[in-house]
Amino acid sequence: MRIELPDHVKFILHTLEENGYEGYAVGGCVRDALLGRVPQDWDITTNAKPLQVKALFRRTIDTGLQHGTVTIMLDHTGYEVTTYRIDGEYEDGRHPKEVSFTGSLTDDLMRRDFTINAMAYNETEGLVDLFGGREDLEKGVIRCVGEPTERFTEDALRMMRAIRFSAQLGFDIETHTLDAIRALSDTIQRISAERIQTELLKTLASVHPDDVRLFYETGLSAYFLPELDRMMETGQNNPHHCYSVGEHTLHSLLEVPCEKVLRLAMLLHDVAKPFCKTTDEAGIDHFHGHPAQGAEMARKILRRLKMDNETTARVTQLIRWHDDNPPLTERNVRRAICRVGEAQYPDIFAVKRADIRAQSDYKKEEKLRYVDDYEAVYRQILEKKQCLSIKDLAVDGSDLLAAGVPQGRAVGEKLHALLELVLEDPECNTREYLLSQLDKA
Repeated sequence: MRIELPDHVKFILHTLEENGYEGYAVGGCVRDALLGRVPQDWDITTNAKPLQVKALFRRTIDTGLQHGTVTIMLDHTGYEVTTYRIDGEYEDGRHPKEVSFTGSLTDDLMRRDFTINAMAYNETEGLVDLFGGREDLEKGVIRCVGEPTERFTEDALRMMRAIRFSAQLGFDIETHTLDAIRALSDTIQRISAERIQTELLKTLASVHPDDVRLFYETGLSAYFLPELDRMMETGQNNPHHCYSVGEHTLHSLLEVPCEKVLRLAMLLHDVAKPFCKTTDEAGIDHFHGHPAQGAEMARKILRRLKMDNETTARVTQLIRWHDDNPPLTERNVRRAICRVGEAQYPDIFAVKRADIRAQSDYKKEEKLRYVDDYEAVYRQILEKKQCLSIKDLAVDGSDLLAAGVPQGRAVGEKLHALLELVLEDPECNTREYLLSQLDKA
């Protein structure tokens, strides 16, 4: 089996070999190359110690000498080279207490998580596959190296990584590996919110974002996203729906473009439904107020997952207004844009379409036509360059101060009042007219 290595990787491997050391491309880059994908990074493993590696190359960075890693810089690109190592005892379910260097490639590959990530390659030896990784790639299987319970006890994050790789590659998780995740799901509590967030986002950004279902089915989400469990367990007896809240959510993930904010918005857009559910005398379920309550719940969830403020703000706004359906006149759509926020457009249309496509067929085409018409009016407003926010007004705070408005809160109040005039009639957005209305505003 031949893998075409980049010239820089060949140079590093040849340099190591010429100086009496072993060197292999290892891990994800080998996996991706065998799948016919272009690896994003090329990691290299060697029996050379870090200081020996540094001595062979002109430009290096001490990435993590205590863990055996040196980054070699070639033409402004970094390549991590790590000494073969054996991990010591794992005390916190995430990090080994210590690592020790070894001269054995076999020992190094044995400590890795999954068979598909435990292969090495160089042009001299070819593919080194000690655990059936290539066969698992061909079968489409995620399987632990060795005993799954040991691998997950060493590092509980590997349980989420198994699901993430399943979602990214469209693979099945091998039975014993899946059983071990179920048995050890509570140990995910040892993992930091930041690392959980990373794996969740990678799963959502995959070609199978609906594999989020596996977090629920294995019991993992009970510890980092219990709101998903509630959604999965909440039915929707309503003509507009044919799935539970959770299944609707998973289907909606497949209907939205692969972008972080959009995928998070769909994951959480109905998060409040289990808490807003009422059933009328006819047995029909209703979820009044779930967008506003869902936005607040999503804000708390995203903070719990240590999401950045900008992402949190955008996601919560999309959730708050995903069911907002203004009458389709320019006046009403201008006000909707102002209410929802210009920054949420055109994303709000993607959210609405995904939501509708994951519902029942009841009035589906009618609802989708409404979104198309809504977007058409929005585009017309943009083409006409109509004022949609205070920053688009023909006057600003300095104009108002010069006109005698007292400094302070009054300036903001006047600007908002003028914006109301312009949202009602865009023709009013001239400096002369707005200044003439200050006494009335």
